[in-house]
Amino acid sequence: MRWGKRGWAVAAALAGVSLGATAWLPAAADSEHLPLGRSGLSERRSVRQVAPGVRYLRIRRGHPSSRDHWTVDVAVTTSRPRARRLRARLRGLGHDAFLRRLDEQAPDDPRRRRVGYRVRVGELTSRGRAEAVAAHIADAGFPDATATHTGLDGDPTTGPWVVHVLDVALGVFDGELRPHLTNNAVRRRHTVTRVATRTGALAAVNGGYFVLEPPDGVVGDPAGVSVLGGELVSEAVGERTSLLLSPGNGVSVAALSARVTAVVDGSRRLVDGVNREPGLVRSCGGVGGDRPTQRPRHDFTCTDPGELVLFTPRFGDATPAGEGAEVVLDAAGHVLRRRDRRGGAIPDDGSVLAGTGPAARWLVTHARGSDVVATETRVSGAGDDGPPAPDGVSVVNGGPRLLRDGETDITAWAEGFVWPGDPSFYDAFGVRRNPRTLAGVTGDGHLLLVAADGGRPRRSLGLSFSESARLMRSLGAVDAVNLDGGGSTTMVIGDELVNRPSDDTGERPVADAVVVLP
Repeated sequence: MRWGKRGWAVAAALAGVSLGATAWLPAAADSEHLPLGRSGLSERRSVRQVAPGVRYLRIRRGHPSSRDHWTVDVAVTTSRPRARRLRARLRGLGHDAFLRRLDEQAPDDPRRRRVGYRVRVGELTSRGRAEAVAAHIADAGFPDATATHTGLDGDPTTGPWVVHVLDVALGVFDGELRPHLTNNAVRRRHTVTRVATRTGALAAVNGGYFVLEPPDGVVGDPAGVSVLGGELVSEAVGERTSLLLSPGNGVSVAALSARVTAVVDGSRRLVDGVNREPGLVRSCGGVGGDRPTQRPRHDFTCTDPGELVLFTPRFGDATPAGEGAEVVLDAAGHVLRRRDRRGGAIPDDGSVLAGTGPAARWLVTHARGSDVVATETRVSGAGDDGPPAPDGVSVVNGGPRLLRDGETDITAWAEGFVWPGDPSFYDAFGVRRNPRTLAGVTGDGHLLLVAADGGRPRRSLGLSFSESARLMRSLGAVDAVNLDGGGSTTMVIGDELVNRPSDDTGERPVADAVVVLP
């Protein structure tokens, strides 16, 4: 379902559609062969009934191609002369170096941009051999040399692919769909398996993007909009597409914005962030003053020396320490105390406003002991006149959109998955095959949650953005969005981890999960 200028077209109505159990036709299980690779590839499917209205489908398609092999990526440049010089240097060291042209643009990219060139070495027989060659090349002065497999490039291949589909018939399922912070707070992460066990979920998948490393902010902070039961937990990245879960199991896919304003002593100021490290804006797309850009830029951390950040009990017990000022508020917004440095307890029934730079001076000037600070929050559709989100909605951040009204609509450029001047990012993130977690809604009232394994060339390659869109449409989705993927991609049925996460260390602790509760 989608929502637009006339307001929310959430699928709450679908939850009231009268569909008898015998009338339910599971969209995913009844779909044609997956549109991956050439026609005629072998495909095996197994279906498990999880609960009334909930089925789990596992699909294995294709086989390893004799054309695919291991190789070493050395560098990417937009300059053809530089690429040729790098190739010549590598050949001078005795390596079989060659160039791969990068010229696939994001479908919505309005610019005519320069292509890039990837410098590669060798056709190698194993991952171990490729890693050894990469290490040798790195020691010779090429520190970015990395082993990779050509099956991940996004070029035509025979596979293999392993895809896991959770198919929820919204008019039949009588449980609850909701996102869940994996350890009930922003500052802590857990695995999807642990979340499913703790909540007694029928099934669960990983949710949205989040901060993974301390230099980029608070580890576990959602890198995009997060809303739990109507409460804003994390601000939006621009107007990215997200998955919305409304009371009554209404489901929709929509681009969202979020705006928070602090009002005190007759003065108003935009709140830059919610429950995150002041000054560090993961994936950018903030409200003002962000450097080097205010446009979304995925997996990049923008900075802002003067920010106002709201902390709620969802963050954890205490705010991050640092220079600046804070005011502690009770549930009604009364100023309980002021702190001349950041870092301190968050009241269980209140909040904290933290400021740095000019925002700290604004707090000190306007928020005094007798004042009431009002925080006005609006989560709405894209654009200044976007309609407000439904009451009680929950939101899982994602991006880019993959399908709109049954047609492919990959909004990668608009949502920051294209880095200006660096064609390697979109190539690596959107053109090449990666593990993916996808969400979609069908025209006949099914929520599809999909985990596509990847990163293991002999077992499953993963998907590009375009393959993800084709796959979701083949399963019956009319609207679909890409969620967090890579090593985060996880699907659990009951207490069983059914997919194979790509991290060598096993299942990755994540920030949030979508849980299907009985």
